[in-house]
Amino acid sequence: MTRHGGALLVESLVALGATRAFGVPGESYLAVLDALHDTRGRLDFINCRHEGGAGFMAAAWGKLTGQPGICMVTRGPGATNAAIGVHTAMQDSAPMILFVGQIGTGMRGREAFQEIDYRAVFGPMAKWAVEIDDVTRVPEVLARAWKTALTGRPGPVVVALPEDMLTTPTETAPLTGPAEYPEPHPAPEAVDRARAILAEARRPLILYGGTNWTEAGRGALQRFAEGSDIPVLAVFRYQDQVDNFSPVFCGEAGVGMTPSVRRLMREADVILALNNRFGENSTAAWSLLKVPVPDQRLVHVHGSEAELGKVYQPELGIHCGPNAFVQALTPVTGDWAAWRAQARAEWEAGFDLDALPSPVDMGKVMAHLAQVLPEDVILTNGAGNFAVWPNKFFKFGPRARLLAPQSGSMGYGVPAAIAARIAHPARRVVCFAGDGDFQMTGQELATAAQYGAQPIVLILNNGIYGTIRAHQERHYPTRVSGTEMAVNPDFAALARAYGFHGERVARTDDFAEAFDRALASPTGAVLDLAISPEALTPRVSLSQIRAAALKAQP
Repeated sequence: MTRHGGALLVESLVALGATRAFGVPGESYLAVLDALHDTRGRLDFINCRHEGGAGFMAAAWGKLTGQPGICMVTRGPGATNAAIGVHTAMQDSAPMILFVGQIGTGMRGREAFQEIDYRAVFGPMAKWAVEIDDVTRVPEVLARAWKTALTGRPGPVVVALPEDMLTTPTETAPLTGPAEYPEPHPAPEAVDRARAILAEARRPLILYGGTNWTEAGRGALQRFAEGSDIPVLAVFRYQDQVDNFSPVFCGEAGVGMTPSVRRLMREADVILALNNRFGENSTAAWSLLKVPVPDQRLVHVHGSEAELGKVYQPELGIHCGPNAFVQALTPVTGDWAAWRAQARAEWEAGFDLDALPSPVDMGKVMAHLAQVLPEDVILTNGAGNFAVWPNKFFKFGPRARLLAPQSGSMGYGVPAAIAARIAHPARRVVCFAGDGDFQMTGQELATAAQYGAQPIVLILNNGIYGTIRAHQERHYPTRVSGTEMAVNPDFAALARAYGFHGERVARTDDFAEAFDRALASPTGAVLDLAISPEALTPRVSLSQIRAAALKAQP
């Protein structure tokens, strides 16, 4: 059968199991859009309003589902706009494939309209960047891209598609299905050695992260930790992978790390690190463990050999998948009950908050959400001080999920919430956004309305870029500059213009009824919450930062 390259690509994607492609249409890949006309109901194109939003949706899809999130954009500006999704997927270790329309092969090197070198631009940012210039190799390259995105440390792949290659007819057969790549399993002696090191510990700790946990793997990790009575910490923004109501869960090692988490990591004498990459945020800029050889005995388990010894030299590095490893473990006995119980008590104590000097007190908002949200809720957020609320003050049960960017990308929360609603239309999805964060990608509410995938969005509106302002007031307390947003839209009216329920919540006492109306809305909702700039976080306000900085001056 003869088909053009665009159809060969789309039919192969369907065979691999792709069901959604997020993107913005472009003339450079019209042949792909033509082929997608015939796959409606099997592989649907989600028409986004900006390539950055599409990239975020694909990255979030990969993180949530474990399958590569597909993004399709045009050349040049489309690709560079979508780059934020690639960077986010890489830092999140989330599988994703970005397809970019490319200039015709005969135009290369002349600075043709919208020409860029995709290998040079995306090579350092993605796991693999490739350009297909032979239509017969479409199935080969696509199969490799799919495998690369999923295996080892999952991440993004960028595939450039020259326009003439997409329109060239071929008799090449598409892929017929996905290949299976089971996780590498640990050698029995490696498991025995890891258990022996843990058995010798006086203060053991489990530190976990990553996207590619299975339900069986998460359950096995929890059973091992509970059976051994070892405290468990999540790395930055992966606390949803272990039941937070378990007595072994003791917090998150990430931005805004609490003193109790710092103490756990410093005082542990053995750390079992599972599937984490030892990033800056989970190590307090690599200060909690000595580089390159930590004082703590380190057992590091990862599916990518490149992550083992990349920063820290482990006493034992095990190259295998996290799920296979924890399912091979049996509990270890030790006298650690007091160590674990103290860590748990300190984490629980962090939920006891004083009233905040703000029209809407987010501590009370989070307490209400804990009571009314379903067990399988999906929370999303972008970047800003507001993210402390879903990240530090919500307990994720075994069915709840968190979609939040390790890269600290502003604007991630709204597109991620839309992707989550498309993936799980029956589940409740709530997005937390700052007023600056929301305005990065708020136009994607139109995408949500078009596809019936409207989440609930809570905008924490304080009229400033809060994170930057906090740093500014700490380091330059008398020279505030460039962080005020003196003009914001009427977010409630904007939401209604997109077909959402929208309202302003000016007082804490009004939140519960407003949220009930949001829950009842069949078209999603945006609640604009009045937050005082003096109440950036539950622990640190601008006035406290300012006072401390002025006191430190000579």
